[in-house]
Amino acid sequence: MRLTHLVATAAIAALLASCTANEAMDTVDVDLKKVSSKVNYQLSGKIVQKMQAMSMAKDSPIMLRIFKEEGVLEVWKANSSNRFEMLRQYKICAWSGKLGPKVKEGDRQAPEGFYPISPGQMNPNSSYYLAINTGFPNRFDQANGRFGTNLMIHGACSSSGCYSMTDEQMQEIFALSRDAYKGGQQAIQLQALPFRMTAENMARHRNSPNIEFWNMLKPGYDQFEITKRPPEVNICEKKYVFNQQTDGKFSPTGQCPAMSTPAAMQGALAAFNKKYNDDYAKATKKLDGLVWYEPTEAERKAIVAKLRVGKELAYAPTGTSLDAGKLMKVADLEKQEARRAELEEAKKAIEIQKAELDKSTRNGKSVPVPVENPLPKPVQQAAIEQPGAARKGFWGSLFSKNSADAQQLEPATVAPVEAAQQQPLNQKQAVQHSPAIATPEPVTTATAKKPADATAQTAATTEAAPMAEQAVAEQQPKKRPFWKIWGN
Repeated sequence: MRLTHLVATAAIAALLASCTANEAMDTVDVDLKKVSSKVNYQLSGKIVQKMQAMSMAKDSPIMLRIFKEEGVLEVWKANSSNRFEMLRQYKICAWSGKLGPKVKEGDRQAPEGFYPISPGQMNPNSSYYLAINTGFPNRFDQANGRFGTNLMIHGACSSSGCYSMTDEQMQEIFALSRDAYKGGQQAIQLQALPFRMTAENMARHRNSPNIEFWNMLKPGYDQFEITKRPPEVNICEKKYVFNQQTDGKFSPTGQCPAMSTPAAMQGALAAFNKKYNDDYAKATKKLDGLVWYEPTEAERKAIVAKLRVGKELAYAPTGTSLDAGKLMKVADLEKQEARRAELEEAKKAIEIQKAELDKSTRNGKSVPVPVENPLPKPVQQAAIEQPGAARKGFWGSLFSKNSADAQQLEPATVAPVEAAQQQPLNQKQAVQHSPAIATPEPVTTATAKKPADATAQTAATTEAAPMAEQAVAEQQPKKRPFWKIWGN
């Protein structure tokens, strides 16, 4: 079974590659530097000669057909027998979103369906060089609650729900449309389709959530393929109907009137559908266990990113879905989609958190700023009192050999005590021979609890020494200094 899947994958990939490789796109011979008037631009002699060779009048009717997946816009033109032939095939520079119809404003989807374009929908003053309004939403879209504005075919190669061409392509498409209107055409039909609706492509997309909508569009595609004439389009019961005869009236949201398909069309459709059904059965058999992965707009842009180098920032071409998509096993696609869903949920959660933070802080303008603590920082206290250590009394910490307190006070206290033990001194001798004892700070309770830093202590000692000497000389011997007690 696995080998069968691999063979089928290779066969389908080769088929898809041949479809795109064999369809050469037309090169537009338009020099914009020589265009003095976009509205009155005259088609080149090369394309006029091609029309003459195909028995087409310069002002005969045209039809536009778009295939999203292939990234193609076709111009079909009526010949002398009033059958349409493809005159031009352009590579669409950019279209946004994924396969599927446009549903609402801002969804970045480009329209799919059948749209009549009147002369009033031509915009020669577009910010995107030239533009043709698709007419979205049409009566079908309106009946189904779909909405959006300014969905165009335009130049500039940048799309947000539109079909964007190069400026050169748009200049030629605009001129072909203008000439058709001059010839008396009331409305140009635009067929915006997801892909060429062959049996292979319909089978490949059979698992798409849009397949029901596409099956509704397919009869219009089929009938044009059979007749090579744009089908007559009507809407009733919120759906498209094509080439239907009736004595009643069509209402987009109302019940369809009694209608019938012309006999000639019925016969042609019967033969067409028989072959289609056979081809579809073969295609689904080859695709057993495989599904098509529809790429995102970002993935399509990535495969043609090099085309943007050196161009304006607004220039944003998108690659085709055929090049960016792929066939996958059902289980692999399910895992990939589950992972994508998790990432989307995580992204939404982050966005919600950010929105709440912005709301609570007024977009960062109300964030409280910490101020300096007005109370003295207990740096010295922290240096003496180690975390977790038992708090000792002043005398215990002063003479403890193993404590950090004793180590810090040792230079000011231990040396004088040892000297006093060796030779008793009177007060005057003590002052003269023991300068360290004359410094009052190390032996006071307040200083022991919160000693000054080294620099401050040295300065204090230097300034206090003369004053301490005078104080000791004048002191009345009512109380014996503590060193006398311990010295004796």
